[in-house]
Amino acid sequence: MNSREKLEENQVWLYAITLVIATGVGLLFSDLGSSLDKLISYVLAVLMYGMFTQIPFLRLKESLSNRRFLYALLTMNYIVVPIAVWALTRFLPNDSALLLGVFLVLLTPCIDYVIVFTQLGRGNEKLILVSTPLLFISQMILLPVYLWLFLGKEAMRIIHVEHFVEAFLGLICLPLALALITQLWAGKHKSGERFLNAAAWLPVPFMALTLFVIVASQISRLYDSFDVIVKVIPIYAAFMIIMPILARICSRLFRLDTGAGRALIFSSGTRNSLVVLPFALALPEPLNSLVPAVIVTQTLVELIGELLYVRLVPNVLLRGTIAQDN
Repeated sequence: MNSREKLEENQVWLYAITLVIATGVGLLFSDLGSSLDKLISYVLAVLMYGMFTQIPFLRLKESLSNRRFLYALLTMNYIVVPIAVWALTRFLPNDSALLLGVFLVLLTPCIDYVIVFTQLGRGNEKLILVSTPLLFISQMILLPVYLWLFLGKEAMRIIHVEHFVEAFLGLICLPLALALITQLWAGKHKSGERFLNAAAWLPVPFMALTLFVIVASQISRLYDSFDVIVKVIPIYAAFMIIMPILARICSRLFRLDTGAGRALIFSSGTRNSLVVLPFALALPEPLNSLVPAVIVTQTLVELIGELLYVRLVPNVLLRGTIAQDN
């Protein structure tokens, strides 16, 4: 096992340690934490590029080959999850910032570290890997639709389209275009292949750096708004409890094998907080203070939930034979 594989294998603990350190820095040195705000866009852009280079966009056709898993994946993430999210948010106060933050993060399926958690939970991570291009494209298209359905005119009032477009172009489209160019270059030249292999080192350290910068810069806001933020914690916890059960039912309906069923559970319960964060930061004042804190709270809850998932999914919720696990 090479050094990068060892790094990837231990990345969950790296993120956990990073979150603890970032929380301490943000609370003890609030001035330093606030100054880190300026770095968020830059580290996010590099992280997005690193993640996008590892997503097999040029194998999009391959993601369509396992139709049964694909239909189950789309059903869970774009039919079952939105219905569950809408139902859960009925327990929240009618607060635009809270609702927008919850909708932004819970309506977008994860495309990055879900692969790692699926592997740790003995699911078929390859199915998730080849499905990431389709998940990414579909969520970018459907997110505005769901925001309009759930928030209506309120969404149009609080979201400044030009800021969203700026964030989308700078932090999503530009890294994506550069990643596609890198993949095309790697397919034609050895130098491009070496560069792509070097880019494979970026996601883990930059995910840790991004988590550090985001949490250290936002934790004081989260602390100051804790009386509001605390209201979303039960919603996030309930989401992580409900989704594996619903995904388990869905996997049976679509007759998925054990590995695919576990992959479906992890995709359904893991959300895309880092990719939607640029949209939250692009909101006008005072929303751009509270909404990112709502999203960061989900990240903190999710990490705890994922550590439980990797134990409970293969051992309790969807057990298989030794042969299936191997």
